[in-house]
Amino acid sequence: MIRMEHVTKRFGPNAAVDDVCIDIARGDSVALWGSNGAGKTTLIRCALGLFAFGGKILVGGHDVLRDGKRARSLIGYVPQELGLYDDLRLSEAVRFFSRLKGLRTPELDAVLGGVGLTGHEHKRIRELSGGMKQRLALAIAMLGDPPVLILDEVTASLDACGRQEFVALLERLSGSGRTMLFASHRLEEVVALATRVVVLASGSVQRSQETGAFAASFGAGTIVHLMIPPAARERAMTGLRAEGFAPTLNGVGVLVPVHAERKAAPFRILAEAGVPVEDFELLRDDRAGLMPSQEKESGR
Repeated sequence: MIRMEHVTKRFGPNAAVDDVCIDIARGDSVALWGSNGAGKTTLIRCALGLFAFGGKILVGGHDVLRDGKRARSLIGYVPQELGLYDDLRLSEAVRFFSRLKGLRTPELDAVLGGVGLTGHEHKRIRELSGGMKQRLALAIAMLGDPPVLILDEVTASLDACGRQEFVALLERLSGSGRTMLFASHRLEEVVALATRVVVLASGSVQRSQETGAFAASFGAGTIVHLMIPPAARERAMTGLRAEGFAPTLNGVGVLVPVHAERKAAPFRILAEAGVPVEDFELLRDDRAGLMPSQEKESGR
């Protein structure tokens, strides 16, 4: 359904995406994984035809550069940063975007009910919580029932409860035969939504593997997700590796697999190294799938 052939995108002398090849079958759900600057968002924007690039991307057999309008008609897109008009009411926003897409006026109850916003049609967008705005953005993306859904770090700004609700909503969509491509830095989201993970680093594909194998590579037991300022992350990685841990960078910090009885060890190591921890959460790998731990804490 989505085919990327030797996709390369440069900004000046720097390759943000470098010779990427990905083939996503109809109904498949693929996660893009990598730290900030790995090329996830740039690759997504290439798939949407927003950037000129080298190579080829086909969506439903249509070239996104040569036949962009037809290719984009197959795609519902939810960005990380929402561009909604805050003064519009939800009903007005749905009708506005329907007209932009050249669609007939939809049944509001069906559109908003599908994302849990029934009864909110008369509210203005500025009155919505962050989670509700993301649901509205998803409802707008799904207008016309596109067979492909592309999402870029859509839960990054949500709190834990909002993330869980939004991921549960996406799980229902991914199980309906829709093709999904999404970027995420949260392991639990990848495990819940993806059938395959493509790991990017410096714009290149490092590996592509089934989600179960990807999650297993983080080890059994507990995973400590540490939110660490960007300037201190490499120092944190060095200190943790020196103590025998196998940390991995993601978009907002460091993932550290630990045995359940050693959950406090990374904090001691980082404190001794003078590395600040802004926040953290505990994830549990129960071998049936990565799950948020009941012991989830905040380091604030």
